[in-house]
Amino acid sequence: MAEAPPNPYKGNDFYCDVALKGEVELVKEYESDSVLAFRHTRKRYPVHIIVIPKRHISSLLTLTKDEDPILLELVETIKTIAAKVTKENGAARVLTNLGEYQDSKHLHFHITYGDQIW
Repeated sequence: MAEAPPNPYKGNDFYCDVALKGEVELVKEYESDSVLAFRHTRKRYPVHIIVIPKRHISSLLTLTKDEDPILLELVETIKTIAAKVTKENGAARVLTNLGEYQDSKHLHFHITYGDQIW
């Protein structure tokens, strides 16, 4: 396995602090007023797509009933992109992290395919 590329970002919410502010170029897979899906900027897999709410939500555990419409759009977006990745590659993974496993404290889902690069 290769070594991880350097990560210049040292905060705890890359999505609010960098991605949503347009401070890094994103290869977008989907975008609406509420949801953004893009190719991971430091991919760990040959196919690595991130799906996030544009509104700050800390994690899956902090979702409220008021955010159900966002959650539904997130799930629909994940289903559509995961189906595309599966059709193109024969398989896909969908993952979210919680607690100490969650590097960026903003709800996000990984859609991946292939063996881990680093």
